[in-house]
Formats: sequence, structure tokens, C-alpha cells
Amino acid sequence: MNIKELLIKIDSKRAAEIFSWLYGSSEVEAARRRYKSLITEISKSGTDKFSENENLRMFSAPGRTELAGNHTDHNRGKVLAASIHLDNVAVVQKRNDNTVFFRSTNFPDEKVKLTDTSGAPDLKPKPEERGTTSAIIRGIAAGTGVTGGFSANAESGVLPGSGLSSSAALEMLLCRVFDSLYGDGKRSPLEIAQIGKTAENVYFGKPCGLMDQIICATGGAAAIDFFNEVHPEIKPISFDLAACGYTLCVVNTGGSHANLTVDYASIPAEMNATAALFGKSVLGELEKETILYRASEVRKTLGDRALLRSLHFFDENERVDTMTFALVEMESAATNTKKQQALKLYLDMVNESGNSSWELLQNTYPPSHHETQAISAALALTKNFFRSHKLQGACRVHGGGFAGTIQAYIPSNMLNVYRSYIEEVFGAGSVTELIIRPAGVVELDFGE
Repeated sequence: MNIKELLIKIDSKRAAEIFSWLYGSSEVEAARRRYKSLITEISKSGTDKFSENENLRMFSAPGRTELAGNHTDHNRGKVLAASIHLDNVAVVQKRNDNTVFFRSTNFPDEKVKLTDTSGAPDLKPKPEERGTTSAIIRGIAAGTGVTGGFSANAESGVLPGSGLSSSAALEMLLCRVFDSLYGDGKRSPLEIAQIGKTAENVYFGKPCGLMDQIICATGGAAAIDFFNEVHPEIKPISFDLAACGYTLCVVNTGGSHANLTVDYASIPAEMNATAALFGKSVLGELEKETILYRASEVRKTLGDRALLRSLHFFDENERVDTMTFALVEMESAATNTKKQQALKLYLDMVNESGNSSWELLQNTYPPSHHETQAISAALALTKNFFRSHKLQGACRVHGGGFAGTIQAYIPSNMLNVYRSYIEEVFGAGSVTELIIRPAGVVELDFGE
């Protein structure tokens, strides 16, 4: 479809159904405006980037929220996570010059040539691209084996540095675009997740695990066991807090993960070092009792923090199992009493996860900037809110930590009170309600 045809489709009943599915029925008109803005901006880009007369296609990739399993995936542990309604959207068009032109709102344009001057593939990592979107583009092209180009006009509703995984949303978007334009579009969610992880690890230079990419690719809520890292066990889970009278939200404390790769990388590095002390590559190959038995040796060899972070890993794995059990119980409970008991168990585990990340994992603020502790402040204020209002609630650090967001479970009838309370400190719009999205990364088909 060209621009005019696609704009007409955005106003169709079919588009309304798709937008309701992705974002909720109350967000349909906002989605129409958002998509129309992306499409109309193409005509301002110049014919060297887009052509109105060629086929335009649209893609959407969600961000994700980590429900439990803070820093466990990279050591072959367990996580509980869900995709969310905040997403990365792009209108895309094929190119014939082996070049990717990528424009995203509020970010510099990226232009990546995927072949060299002789026309041969140029898909190896480039040191000068490390830490950039260009590195991700080249890495995913390498993973898909594609040198064909495209132009994309994108807009991300996933706040960068928020712990909602704007990076994985971008990676999955690009994977699906490459696969759909130049393949059969049938690579599995796990396949494209692994391609995205490799691009982030090897090309971008961030040692992330696989959790973010999997949940952005698959959609919905799922418990994931990474013991078999090639074929992790993925168990879909029903997640309906609204039925229990609760709202899941995140609080953006104003920080960013942009310059925290070293702090982030120290966590898997210390966990891996502990595992190596026992002749293993990751903690997932060990038992907690083994670590405890030789705790003195771990302390002397690697320091106290490595021991504490390793203990967090094992405790967090257990919490994932307990929280998964609680969600299943909430879904199947025959009485309201049993549902509330399961809810309490779930929220208790969320609080334990938050305390463990704060005390053992130690990722609530960067150690080199102890004067900047926005995550810790947000957690303390949220706990105070629960106490002062005599509420059953929960909160925890969200995502990679050190900066960004916290996650909070608020009784829905107190959400506006909480919003006013916390936004007085962190600013208007810092509280965002999260809706679990049923779909992972998709090419959107608005019909003929």
C-alpha cells in the first residue's frame, strides 16, 4: 500500500480491532493518531529514503515488564515476565541498495550499509558502531543472514532506560522486519530472540540475558526456565490483576541506563566468577547449599558482594516458582478467599524480590554515584505509602536496575492517590499503568 491507501486502512474497522487487541479499547483513537503521524511523516523524508508509490508495511514490537527473576536469566535461572502495551512501531519499505535507513522519533537518523564497495556482505561487528543502533542493525542483519535494505520510520512508546526493555523491543522489531521482507516471516519467537541477544551482546556490547528478547517476541505473560539456554522452557501464564482489584504500574525515577553498562555487567561477571570457583560456567549449574558450604572461600576470593549476589540468584529462582504457583492459584481459585490468599502470597514474593535486589543484588543505585539513589527513594516512599494507608501492596526494582524505574502493585481504588503522592516527588507523568499485551512482535495486517 502507498501512503494514501494505508491512511485509509488505519481508519477501518479492522484497524480498530487490531488496536483494541494491542492497546485496549480505550486507546483505539490514540493509536490511529499515532500511526497516521508516522505514515504522513514519510512524505517529508525525501525520495532517497521513502517512496509513496511502493509497498508500505507496518510492524509493532512490545516492551516488557519483569515480574520476578531480577538478573537470573544470564546465569541460566528462572524468570516471570510479560509483554506490555507500550511498544515500538514502524512503517517500513524495502530498498534496493543494501542500506538500512532507520528514523525514530527523538533519536538521530541511522544509515547502515550492509555490503562493502565490492558488493560483498559487510556484517562483522565494527568497533566504531559499538553502543549504537547501527550496531544492532548490523548484528541482526548478520543473524538473519540478510543484506537487503529497508527504510523505517519508527516511534517508541517504550521509555529508554526505563527497565521496560526498549532495546529488546527494537531488536525484535528489526528481526521481524528483516525476516518478513527477505524471508518467509516464519522464524519462531525463540529464533529471533536469540538473534537479538547476540546482536546486543556481540555488536552493541551489553552482556544481557535472553529474557527480554523472548518475552518481547512471544507476548503475554510467561514463566521461563533458562537451564537449557538453547531451548529454554516457556510456560504461558494467565495474569489478570484487575480481577483482584490491583493495578500494575512503573514509576520512572528520571534516571537512564545509558551510561550504566559497566555496573550492569558487573552482576553477571561476579555471578560467573562465583560459578567458576566451583568449576562451573554459571550459577544455574550449582545448588545454593554448595555456595553456603564454601561461603568463606567465596568471600576471600571474590569479595562479599559476589557472595551476596550469588545468594540472590538462588533465592530469586525460588520466588519465580512460588509466584508462578500463586498466579495459577489465582486463576483457578474456586472462592474469593482462596483467590485473595493466592494474591497475598504473590505480593509477598514481589516484596521479597524487591528487598533482595536492594540488599543482596545491590542494583538500586550505581556504586560510583552514591548521592544518586532515585530507585531507593522511590521504593522507600512507596513502602511508606502502603504503611500510612494500611494497604496490602508491593514494589520492587524493575529491570536491570541502578537507574530507571520501580514496579508497584497498587490497589486500583488508590491508584490516583498514589499517583499524586509519588508524582509530587518524581514529576508529572512519572507513574505509568501497564497493560499486559497478548501479542509479541508482529507485522500488522490491516486487510486488503
